[in-house]
This record gives sequence, structure tokens and C-alpha cells, in this order.
Amino acid sequence: MKHRTVFRISALAAAGVLAAGTLVACAGDSGGEESDVIRVTLANHVWTDIIKDKIPEFEKETGLTVELTQLGEDQLSDQYNVKLNAGTDEIDVMMYRPLQEGKLFAQNGYLADLTDRVEENADWDWSDFQAGPVEATTYEESVVGVPLITESQVLYYRTDLLEAAGLEVPETLDDLAEAAETISASNPGVAGFVARTGRSAAVTQFSSFLFSFGGDFQDGEKAAVDSPEAIEAYEYYGGLLHDFGPENVSTDMSWPEAAAIFAQGQAAFYSDASSLYQNLALEENSTVFDKVGYAPFPAGPAGSKPYSIPSWALGINEVSPNQDNAWKFIQWATSFDSVLAVQSEGVPGARTSVWDDPQGTESFPEALAEAIAINAENGVGYDRPLVVNVAESREIVGDPIVVGITGGDVGESAAQAQKKFQAFLDDENE
Repeated sequence: MKHRTVFRISALAAAGVLAAGTLVACAGDSGGEESDVIRVTLANHVWTDIIKDKIPEFEKETGLTVELTQLGEDQLSDQYNVKLNAGTDEIDVMMYRPLQEGKLFAQNGYLADLTDRVEENADWDWSDFQAGPVEATTYEESVVGVPLITESQVLYYRTDLLEAAGLEVPETLDDLAEAAETISASNPGVAGFVARTGRSAAVTQFSSFLFSFGGDFQDGEKAAVDSPEAIEAYEYYGGLLHDFGPENVSTDMSWPEAAAIFAQGQAAFYSDASSLYQNLALEENSTVFDKVGYAPFPAGPAGSKPYSIPSWALGINEVSPNQDNAWKFIQWATSFDSVLAVQSEGVPGARTSVWDDPQGTESFPEALAEAIAINAENGVGYDRPLVVNVAESREIVGDPIVVGITGGDVGESAAQAQKKFQAFLDDENE
């Protein structure tokens, strides 16, 4: 039988794309023997759309068939919760979020140990992957995933406002505070700085400030959110928004609201994920599209330590009987050529060599590509507490952020958060 790709798309996703729900072709045996059919489950993402079109090339090269299931994030999580919990061997390759469910999957033994595979493939070159994303896909010194899509925290700024004020691009957090104060004082109606303010939503972006002040959310199983460094970071982040943020700033903004303020010309500086740049730099999205500058994350007392993370990765189901062929798919999907092809269409990958290749950066603004490359050198591989119940932990450690924004007692709030977070960690580690 001729090999061909089998695409399975969820009914919900298919409703907006296909008149008929599922394209059916020959399926592989789900039994316990090695199969020439690789069952791959991927998220609905632009990376998936690009790589999906290239799968026939992989099939032609290898003689294998890819049976692809493509789901929205919520559906993907639901399927993993049900199937992996039940010990299914019907998934070979799985796309997962290292910082959202990576610890849970690794702790529960859902992800196969890939350490030997990545270290023994010199031509594929594991050392070419950025340090931060590698950190995020490693659990207790074992590699359990290969990073796909990356992002880091950059500083967006208004080039015209800095030029009018005679200011250089901030290289330190002290510079940023001074520039935000200067511009907000001389430009009525324009905030010096804007960023996420929501208790949970702000945690990921606050993390770069925390790391750059020398702090962290935890030290192993010990909470660390009331350390002097953490308190200083909370006070700095909250103070920027309290003193130089938008008037009557709300405390429930995530990135869409914060980005919109900047895109409408109402802020001088905005710090957030590198992946959001098109919301600011495209004319259809922004009134200041031609005045946007990009810079690496500014240095704090501990240096510049932005998060540099993989938002998605590929892993192999531990109980899959088809791990050798599953690894062939991952090798191909994360090879230099594949990463270059995807990144050339605007999806940032994790290979240093691709960022060093002019073709790999041609779809990004030059200054943004430079900022991302610099961030990768010093990046931290996580942007939230490394726990199983990520959502609850973010609510706890995010409370002092809101208190700082509203001008409250950050030290007291951090002390309370420390108690709650330690109790949370103790309960989770029982």
C-alpha cells in the first residue's frame, strides 16, 4: 500500500476549516510491535500548519507514514489527560507545553527519556539548541523533549519619543525607570511604561525582572518570593506601573490590553514576549507601527536574565512501541532544514545556527532578531514556578505584583505570598 499522511482534525477545529470532519486513510496497528505508521498528535498552531505541508517529504525519505491528529489546546489537554492517564500506546509523538504540563508529564512517566538519542546524533546536533529551551525540556537531568517554538522577553519602545527626549535605548533597569519618568513627565497622556498587570497574567513577564534582580520563585522545594531580591523586583515592577504607567491603570490586564495601549501610541515602553511583535509592528494593528524599536531585556543588579523558553516541544510517549520511528520524526521536524523552513515563515525556533543564518532572521525586524539572539545567550528556561499546578501557583506569587501596582505594602504582601506558596509546595511535594 502506498504511504500517505493521515490527518485527523477535531470536529471543533474542522468546523471552521473543512466541510467534512475527518480525512481517512490507512491507519497503523496500535498493538505492541514496531510499526511503519507513526501516530503524531499536534496542537493547532502555525508551526503545525507549516510542518504539516512538509510531512510528505519525510514520508518519501523514510518510507514511513504519519498519522496526524491535530487539536486545539484545550482539546489537546483533555485528550492527554484521558489517554496518558489510561496508559495508552496509541500516541507515539506528542506536542506539549514544557512549562505548563512538562513537570506533570515527566513526573508521571508519560515522556520517554531521550537523553541517549539526543547525545548520540552528532549530525543532528543537540548542542545547537539554545540553553534556556533545553533547560525547560530536561527533567531531573534527563532530556524528555525537544523544543520547537521559542520566545523571550524583549523591550519594545517608541523610537520617536526617545529621540525627542534625547535618550538612549535603556540598557539597565535603572535606565528604563529614568527614561519612563522623563517621557511621561514631558508627554501628557503618554505613559512611560506599560506591561501586564493581572495577578496571574503578569507572572511570566515579571519573571525576567525577578531573575535580573537575582531572585527566583523558589529554591527547589523552598519558596523564595520574600527574599530581599524578590521584594526589590516586586517593588520595581509595581512601581514602574504605579508611578509611570497609564492613568487609572487596571489590575487585570493581560497582553492584549497592554499591547493595545502601546500600539495606540499611549506608552513609551512596553516589555513582553518577542512573539507579540506583529501586534505592534504591522500597520493594520498599530498606529505607531513605523516607530517601534526593539531591545534586549535591560540588565538588573544580577545582569540581564530574561526568560528564554520553549512554548511548545515534541516528546515521545513512554509506552509507545514505536519509539525508534517516533524519534525519526522528531529528528526530521527539528532538523536544521526544518527549523529554518519554519522560522523563515516567522515562527521562532530553538536552533542557534538558524538564528545565525540570514535566511532564518529575514522575516523578523533586524533589531528584534538581534535582541532575541542576545536574550538567548543569558536566558532562563522558565517564566513561572516549576510546579504541577501552574495556574494556582501563579495566583499566589502574582499577588505582590498587584499590591505593588496599587501602591500597597509589597513587603507584607510578599511575606503572605511566601507562606501560601510554601504551603502549596509542601502539599504538592507530599
